[in-house]
Amino acid sequence: MSAEIDVDELEPLIESEGDSPAGSLVIVDIRSTRTFDRGHIPGSRNVPAPELRSRLEEMADANRIVTVCPHGISSQQAADLIASSTITADVTVESLRGGLAAWDGPMETAATGAGSADEGLHQGSADEGPYREPTDEGPRRTGPNGSDPEAPF
Repeated sequence: MSAEIDVDELEPLIESEGDSPAGSLVIVDIRSTRTFDRGHIPGSRNVPAPELRSRLEEMADANRIVTVCPHGISSQQAADLIASSTITADVTVESLRGGLAAWDGPMETAATGAGSADEGLHQGSADEGPYREPTDEGPRRTGPNGSDPEAPF
C-alpha cells in the first residue's frame, strides 16, 4: 500500500515547486474532467481514474506523485497502481490523506484560474468510483467486477 501525505505536508511542497526542476512534483487528480474543471488544487493534472493505466507515461518525468480524489479512498488505489508500474518505479507516490475534503488551500477552476476553496467543490462521491447505469432504484456504485465499490481499476 502506498504512503499517504497530509495537507500540511503537501502545501509547502506546492509552494516550493517553483524552485524545483520541472516535473519534480506532480499532483494527479483522478476525478472526472467535469468535476476537476469546477475546482482543483492549483497546478494539479487531471487524469480521470478510468484513464490512469493508459496515461502513466505522462508521469514518467516526476520525482514525486501525489494522487487526489474527493475523500482519499480512490486516490489510495490510484497511488498503488502508479507505484506498481515499471514506468514510475523510481518515483515517490503518495495519496492525499482525506482527499479534497481535507484540503483547505486555494482552488483553481477551468474558467477562472486561481480562486478560493469552495466547500461544494470538495464533494463528489460520484467520482469516488465507477457507476453502473441507473436502474429504477437510481444509480448504483460498483467496482469493475461488479462487487467492490472502492475499486475503480
